[in-house]
Amino acid sequence: MRAFKLVGVLLSAALLVGAMMTSTAQAASKFDKGNCSVNGVFLGGKVKVVNSFPDVKVKVKNSFPDLKVKTVSSFPDDCGEWQFVDSFPDFKIQFVDSFPDVTIQFVNSFPGPR
Repeated sequence: MRAFKLVGVLLSAALLVGAMMTSTAQAASKFDKGNCSVNGVFLGGKVKVVNSFPDVKVKVKNSFPDLKVKTVSSFPDDCGEWQFVDSFPDFKIQFVDSFPDVTIQFVNSFPGPR
């Protein structure tokens, strides 16, 4: 009888850990692919890189990013087209190694969500 209780407790603990891991993985991705935004910030336009108080925290990856980014020198109108500026940005980013709001990969063509 004790063995069945122990198995039940272990099974419940395993299910709880699995549910927590699933909800954490879903909460980690804040990127809205349909609107090309994070927390309501459209990810296209003029961008300023800051060290604190960013609108979006960004991690650069070499494969499987949330968003492919093309740097442009003018008219950054579409999703994933970024023009880096020092003043009057549309949004501010901070490059981070952990806990990003979105992951990106710099590309030469075909920017946008993957």
